[in-house]
Amino acid sequence: MLSKVGMWDFDIFLFDRLTNGNSLVTLLCHLFNTHGLIHHFKLDMVTLHRFLVMVQEDYHSQNPYHNAVHAADVTQAMHCYLKEPKLASFLTPLDIMLGLLAAAAHDVDHPGVNQPFLIKTNHHLANLYQNMSVLENHHWRSTIGMLRESRLLAHLPTEMTQDIEQQLGSLILATDINRQNEFLTRLKAHLHNKDLRLEDVHDRHFMLQIALKCADICNPCRIWEMSKQWSERVCEEFYRQGDLEQKFELEISPLCNQQKDSIPSIQIGFMTYIVEPLFREWARFTGNSTLSENMLSHLAHNKAQWKSLLPKQHRSSSGGSGGGSPDHTDHGTENEEQTVTEDVAP
Repeated sequence: MLSKVGMWDFDIFLFDRLTNGNSLVTLLCHLFNTHGLIHHFKLDMVTLHRFLVMVQEDYHSQNPYHNAVHAADVTQAMHCYLKEPKLASFLTPLDIMLGLLAAAAHDVDHPGVNQPFLIKTNHHLANLYQNMSVLENHHWRSTIGMLRESRLLAHLPTEMTQDIEQQLGSLILATDINRQNEFLTRLKAHLHNKDLRLEDVHDRHFMLQIALKCADICNPCRIWEMSKQWSERVCEEFYRQGDLEQKFELEISPLCNQQKDSIPSIQIGFMTYIVEPLFREWARFTGNSTLSENMLSHLAHNKAQWKSLLPKQHRSSSGGSGGGSPDHTDHGTENEEQTVTEDVAP
């Protein structure tokens, strides 16, 4: 299977079964090797393996969605994006290592609930990070803690390790879905002005942020059989949060009510307002590469599949706009977009 790791139809669920639940460790060891990172950064293989086991074990296997298999899936997508001709020729070994590490650790120790839940339950992480990118800050700081504890990069100059830690933070923090419009607007402006200079370290870093954002939400762009599994998993995680909120007599968060919010309506809203706009711009950046066209084709097919599975009473109202969750249909698209932005995306 590892010989096909650069293929978009790579089956991460099968790979996880074949590796006995060690998909993240196995994948990263292979990719670090094939990209020449072990040799370039003079990494110790045993230490690398120990660090990756720490990362993998810090994911919660009981989460239906935010678990180590999701991290492996995002890492495999990131590997595919790093090979895009428009990007690959400019990337340094440091860029590649940062991209793969950020993908692998971007959701580490995810509690299986979203930021609004942590804030309204007065969770210690919400207090620690003052309600700002709470989860993403935690994923980043946890990653830094494991990097330092493992001493994976201890032989590198201090200045370099500090730079790696900061860049990892900037990449992981970019996955905060509340910053979606900020990144999309910047990307559109760059593409419109044709002023991306990938020789420049800052522009390269920005495109690594975009690549990670794409990898994080690429499930709807996978083949239907895999895309459907991910959709069911993320909605199961939402519904579990809704059940928790009901148990604690809190208001049930948007899209977390199993009685009102169907999987098809949640997915159609997510695809329409979050996924499509980002992947259209990514395709523009890649010059409509084979992979980009393939992803957009899967996206259109998967959206049509979910539309055909919509509960009958919502099918007519979804129309061409893609619809949204049933209890938001009378609030207009702007409100719906905001709800989807804050609550649907992982």
